[in-house]
Amino acid sequence: MTTMRETTATKRRRFRQLFPERSDFAHVRRHWHTDLLAGLTVAVVALPLALGFGIASGLGAFAGLITSIIAGVLAALLGGSNLQVTGPTGTMAVVLVPLAATHSHTGVMLVGVMAGIMLVALALCGAGRYARYVPVPVVEGFTAGVGIVIAVQQLPPALGLPSQNAHLITGAWESLRTFAAAPDWAPVAVTFGVVAAILLGSRLHSQIPTPLLAVIAATVVVWFAEPGVAVIGSLPRTVPAPEAGFLDFASEAPQLVAAAVAICALCALESLLSATVADNMTVGRHHNPDRELLGQGVANLVTPFFGGMPSSGALARTAVNVRSGAAGRLASLTHAVVLALMMLALAPLVAHVPLAALAGVLIATSIRMIEVGSMLALARSTRADAAVMWLTLAATVLFNLVWAVAVGIALAGLLALGRISRSVSVEEEPIDHDDHHDEEAALLHEHIVAYRLEGPLFFAAAHRFLLQLLDVADVRVVVLRMSRVSTMDASGATVLADAIRRLEHRGIAVYLSGLEPVHAKPLEALGILEPLWQQGRLFEHTSEAIAAARRRLKADGLLEQLEAEAGALRGESEAERP
Repeated sequence: MTTMRETTATKRRRFRQLFPERSDFAHVRRHWHTDLLAGLTVAVVALPLALGFGIASGLGAFAGLITSIIAGVLAALLGGSNLQVTGPTGTMAVVLVPLAATHSHTGVMLVGVMAGIMLVALALCGAGRYARYVPVPVVEGFTAGVGIVIAVQQLPPALGLPSQNAHLITGAWESLRTFAAAPDWAPVAVTFGVVAAILLGSRLHSQIPTPLLAVIAATVVVWFAEPGVAVIGSLPRTVPAPEAGFLDFASEAPQLVAAAVAICALCALESLLSATVADNMTVGRHHNPDRELLGQGVANLVTPFFGGMPSSGALARTAVNVRSGAAGRLASLTHAVVLALMMLALAPLVAHVPLAALAGVLIATSIRMIEVGSMLALARSTRADAAVMWLTLAATVLFNLVWAVAVGIALAGLLALGRISRSVSVEEEPIDHDDHHDEEAALLHEHIVAYRLEGPLFFAAAHRFLLQLLDVADVRVVVLRMSRVSTMDASGATVLADAIRRLEHRGIAVYLSGLEPVHAKPLEALGILEPLWQQGRLFEHTSEAIAAARRRLKADGLLEQLEAEAGALRGESEAERP
């Protein structure tokens, strides 16, 4: 009863932790000014990204902008990270392109609602905690890869060219070729100036909002000196009323379930990894993964009613937020509010911000995201960790986020399985002869062997375990000590049962000792324990099993002696017959 009450109390406490608390805004009194400046800086950076990702998804610029506002506010209030910035992302835009082409804007909004419901369900089930098992080399490789992707993506605006819709590497190469044919050095100078100002300013004084000042300075310079440099341009200036006309679960939802699952997985993965990276960029910060899933779920559930697109935690904007000195949720809230003000009131001024200046902000951010020291330490640690990190980085650059993390986790899992499988051991144990007479000790030495099984007995180690165990020869009894088996899956149980049957078929009796109840279940399901129990071969302690084996050998030896004597008597009687 006490355990049940404790479990219920734990569940209630975990459920309460999914919702906002007073501590969420504990930093406001001390850091409100730095949060406001960080939010303003992120908003300036997020504006062209929101518009661009909206256009790239096929839903239009306004869809990206309204998503940054609505989802940004909801995720900032309900999410599990104090530093996360939510909005449309490049990865999400790529996934939405075919969906928008086949099911139009209404289908994408319905998918967003369905994905939001799935994310809320994952949060209530506590699925977010499993994100902590993503290996550190995967996170480091992913972070560095995203930094490289962000920098390469900014190459077209930095060169004064339109964005490329081709693959990342192909688009960068085409941009370089186009620039070489007709170079325009003004955008390059703006980008280089902003990058240099941010990197140097962060070294001199970290509290100064260098990105914002650099963007303002670049805007002023371009306004007076280089009016030909590309700028953001005009913005939409209206907030629509919520509508629910797209909700058609009966006819549309069955066709969109697979897309909703994919977007749910992408949002969860991208958001939790972004929050993890934000934690790693700070000291003493830890997000609540389940609450982050809840916040992202509610954001995706509500945003479509305003015409928005599916969103997730945005690593680039989150990194800008952290690097700009954000200390709490007020920064991400400010980002969303400032975007709304820009759309409603400041559109004519924001329209003159050069795209090259924003490219410089993102390039500087990407440079600061790559932790060279951590990467070198991982590269020097073990070959396995280095391989996982570099492969994840390469997959992030060459493919996309989902493939990168999947490849990294798969490789890390395979390497871990290899290490774990090598840790299982089957070692012969010497039998203690101190308590036996000389003739009994000789009997034990000649006919009984004890093996200690240690470590996880699962599919990766099963074959090697079987080969080691079946190598035994010239014995009458095998005692298997199971007390140090840490894990046993169905494959391990099947192999163990097969080994016992093979030994029994060879006339070798098998005794088990120290078998844990949790490990007995799979063996019982295979029908191997019932015969051993009926024959008295299951024991709690190894000494008891050896004593039983000794009694068996003595009984077998006496029977053999009687049979030998009876045979001799029969031979003598037959010899006396005429």
